[in-house]
Amino acid sequence: MTHGSISPARRVAFTTLVRTAGGAFASDLLDSLSRGLDSRDAGLAAEIVFGCLRRQAQLDFLISLRNPKLKATPEVRAALRMGVYQICFLDRIPAHAAVSESVELVRRAGQASAAGLVNAILRRTRRTGAPFPDRPTTLSCPAWLLDRWSAQYGAPATTAIAEAFLQTPVTSVASTGRIQDLGSQSLIPLLEIEPGQTFLDVCAAPGNKTAQAIERGARAVACDINPRRLAALAGLPCARLVADATLPLPLAARFDRILVDAPCSGTGTLDRNPEIKWRLSPADLPAFQSRQRAILANAIPLLKPGGRLLYSTCSLEPEENEQVIAAFPGPWRTSLRLPGRDPGDGFFAALLDT
Repeated sequence: MTHGSISPARRVAFTTLVRTAGGAFASDLLDSLSRGLDSRDAGLAAEIVFGCLRRQAQLDFLISLRNPKLKATPEVRAALRMGVYQICFLDRIPAHAAVSESVELVRRAGQASAAGLVNAILRRTRRTGAPFPDRPTTLSCPAWLLDRWSAQYGAPATTAIAEAFLQTPVTSVASTGRIQDLGSQSLIPLLEIEPGQTFLDVCAAPGNKTAQAIERGARAVACDINPRRLAALAGLPCARLVADATLPLPLAARFDRILVDAPCSGTGTLDRNPEIKWRLSPADLPAFQSRQRAILANAIPLLKPGGRLLYSTCSLEPEENEQVIAAFPGPWRTSLRLPGRDPGDGFFAALLDT
């Protein structure tokens, strides 16, 4: 590799991390930017991006050991995190490559004045460093999330959850042929769909659960607010409806089975969506709850007598789970999948039979 060059993988990783710091979603952006990369470069870009996001608190601590008063732009911070992650957590990456390319990334981002600082910090970084100073840093998870999970699930379970979120999630292929997390695959079987039954997926995109229902013989209607994401269901034999489920749905029919897989904070998916843990705050949860209650209120009247409705989220927070269904007459039958205890993402599920 010639001096001053940057590998395609690190270019994509750097751009993704900078734009994610500005509010983009890492997974979607990485998929877009990685098109055209060979599989090896795409894999390294993903490893760097998600590794940096999962271990962000650890990386920032290691950086602070070399410069306790560092004030950095998003570009400099991204280059430093990338370099430290490669040096400390990726055995197969030569340290000199991690250092030199991080320095070059800063230069090409128009911040050559910081190149010497980045070089100095990374050259003093060692693969085996000081122990982390506290639990939030050790687990690379905000203290407020650890505190609320400890109150809800206990300290040992919380440690298992947070440690699971530091790992690369297992890629699973459902019987439908779609890539789908194991936790997500566990939901549709709870509805016990029989061939010929009508099925409404209220928040359907990207269509994995709709595909499972169809595989079981359901006659499906898939609804979602986002027409672009709903287009992912184009190959499925189902009716598609673009609609905002927080408002009454324009459906005259009633359904044997309904799935309300509600939009949520996503705290059960922090291994595959690690940026969430650095963006979310407790103040965000009431807005999720309000939207979830509105969607559920519009779905329940569409259930036939003798039908079954499943409310689910990929959240671990009671505000989005137990507190949502408590607003509606039951009886509800609930279950919870916890990362670190159960395979796959964390999911809450609540069944209502009429």
